[in-house]
Amino acid sequence: MKFLKWFTAVIAIVLVVFFTALLWPMPELEPPAKHSSILIRSVNIVDVKTGNVLMNQDVLIRDNKIVAIDSLGLLEPELNSITIDGSNKYLIPGLWDMHTHSNQHSPWLHHPLYIANGVTGIRDMSGQLDQRDSYWVGSTERLQWEAEMNAYTRVAPRHVLQSSYQIDGPASVPEGFPEFFQLSSPSQVDSLLQFYADEKVDFIKVYQQIPVESYLKLAERAERYGLHLAGHKPMFVDLATAVRLGQRSFEHGRIFFFESFPDAELLRDTLNWKQNFSSSKRRILEEFDPEIAKSLMELMKTERAYWVPTLQTLKFEAYAHQEAFKDNPNLQYISRIRKSLWWNYDTNKNAERNTEGPSKGLSEGFYKSLLQQVNMANELGVPIMAGTDVTDSYTFAGFSLHQELIDLNTAGLSPLEALQSATLVPAQYVNKQGLYGSVEIGKMADLVLLNKNPLEDISNTSNIYGVIANGLYYDTEKLEQLKEFSESAASSFHINVKVFYGLIGSPLIRVQFAD
Repeated sequence: MKFLKWFTAVIAIVLVVFFTALLWPMPELEPPAKHSSILIRSVNIVDVKTGNVLMNQDVLIRDNKIVAIDSLGLLEPELNSITIDGSNKYLIPGLWDMHTHSNQHSPWLHHPLYIANGVTGIRDMSGQLDQRDSYWVGSTERLQWEAEMNAYTRVAPRHVLQSSYQIDGPASVPEGFPEFFQLSSPSQVDSLLQFYADEKVDFIKVYQQIPVESYLKLAERAERYGLHLAGHKPMFVDLATAVRLGQRSFEHGRIFFFESFPDAELLRDTLNWKQNFSSSKRRILEEFDPEIAKSLMELMKTERAYWVPTLQTLKFEAYAHQEAFKDNPNLQYISRIRKSLWWNYDTNKNAERNTEGPSKGLSEGFYKSLLQQVNMANELGVPIMAGTDVTDSYTFAGFSLHQELIDLNTAGLSPLEALQSATLVPAQYVNKQGLYGSVEIGKMADLVLLNKNPLEDISNTSNIYGVIANGLYYDTEKLEQLKEFSESAASSFHINVKVFYGLIGSPLIRVQFAD
């Protein structure tokens, strides 16, 4: 009886502590003060269209737009304005990360780090079904964040497009949700499209195991609902068909591997594609045919289909066994629960694969080949966008985008082309190049002040002096505060309890991990 009483008391204390942490309010992060105008004096503007640098320019920002650029020193500060000394600094457009995943904890763990790193816009590739999820967010949350950002009450990047939940066939939809999310039949396509149109979603994120006939009808009818397709290359549809059907972006680094070896049709076997992929990995790498890949790249250029190679994902798989790679200072911004339940498992699995058995060395081979393919695609004119796949293992909100630009440069893109992949090209993708993507009069005041010229060394994009996000100026001190805020949140007990509860309470997470 004494033991039972003791055990019951311990359980009660644990539950009280757990639910107290779960309900504990999160700290608020105040944006900087809003000024009616901002004047940047004598700054060097990086023209991302031409690669020229316009020296010693004055830039006037009113509210959240660039209203004047002058080289004669004629612009004067206005009432309730702030003046920034831009001498020997370089001004670039705000950076966009075109492949991220937001969750319910992003306002504390991700958003401050995006802004601190000059990432003023993101394309979120996650979504929900018809119920609020405890972990993933959907268009409702993102549009609310956007409204609060525009009201100058929230620190957050722009969410430039709204995504559906990943459409991946029947196995991706938990029990209790409407059947049309499964797309088991083409007859369900219109119901799915209508639902997401009503949710103010911009695109349907297609995934690997979407049924062929449903994909074909989805591609045919999406535009009627004001939607487009983006995401993974469907495994059961060849890439050329998906491009011709109008899928606008293709994510990750394996899309050409899947198509460019002699038995590529094995991967379109709906029953055995996973086993075939696993058993054919070495052949896929060693028998890769660059001529097949080249023809597909030329088609993508012609059809204006964009590629987001997310180099960080295959790089992680390639080097998960190396201590130098794993010893990343940005781990301080990752919650302990995520590291314990997700990242450590993922890292150990890939480390074992890299050092033992028949797959030894394969991941590094895939990554090095991917770098060559990125160079080939760029030279052929495929529009390439920078994306990192936050929240995957060893991708860090904001920080990893700078590494992605470095790796794109390593692959063969010039510093200008790498910079364009996170500025001009994404703005063209969302068809808002009149507002974003370059530093010009009439464009939104999403800007990054750098201490050094990124065209000389692309790593200079991380050498940040200040950030202007939606017309609000974050100076060096404020940028450090943003980092400290996320570091403190990641280490707090209550955020780790919230993340744990979000993960175990999400039916979407459960089916994703089961797959």
